[in-house]
Amino acid sequence: MATLSSSMASTPNPKPRLRGVVFDMDGTLTVPVIDFPAMYQAVLGQEEYLRIRAESPSGIDILHQIENWSPEKQQKAYQTIADFERQGLDRLQIMPGAAELCGYLDSKRIRRGLITRNVMTAVDLFHQRFGITFSPALSREFRPYKPDPAPLLHICSVWDVQPDEVIMVGDSLKDDVRCGKEAGAFTCLLDETGRYDSPEYANVDHKPDFKVSSLVEIHTLLESKFHLEP
Repeated sequence: MATLSSSMASTPNPKPRLRGVVFDMDGTLTVPVIDFPAMYQAVLGQEEYLRIRAESPSGIDILHQIENWSPEKQQKAYQTIADFERQGLDRLQIMPGAAELCGYLDSKRIRRGLITRNVMTAVDLFHQRFGITFSPALSREFRPYKPDPAPLLHICSVWDVQPDEVIMVGDSLKDDVRCGKEAGAFTCLLDETGRYDSPEYANVDHKPDFKVSSLVEIHTLLESKFHLEP
């Protein structure tokens, strides 16, 4: 079952209104296929990777790390990242429960959006391959990208809804939960393996309102915790 954080335990009735769900893509709507530690080491070098990993318990923001590099070094880093992402596209699979959850949201007329740090080519391929469309669907071409709250606030503006009428669903504390929290939205962390139960994540700055181990659980979570209204 989904777990309710202590910060949400005192939420009074009536249930908060929910008008939209915004999803991360890689590792949330799609099965994780990119070897991120290998990608980070390829970009940063092993020594620098280990140093940054020790200082960043929530995970490494590789795009942020390379922002101030020289143009030549940055171009090489982006090429390495693109190579790993391209390999991931070849193995793209939809996450179990994603299609059913989207069908449920459609039946309730709840909006569906997407925010990813991947490129728009990957988003287009997802839409085409699985026949499920998200709108707006923002890739890293939208600046600033996650974890900045700007993309989520942009979606709320397009939808003409308040951030506290939206929930951000993703598998990353550092990107998805932080983005949602800083925008003022509800957040749900998808943690399939229980990795975020580790003590190293006990004192992170941004904690999710809810945590689930599969997308299948989100249907029940939304039904029990929110008033679903278009």
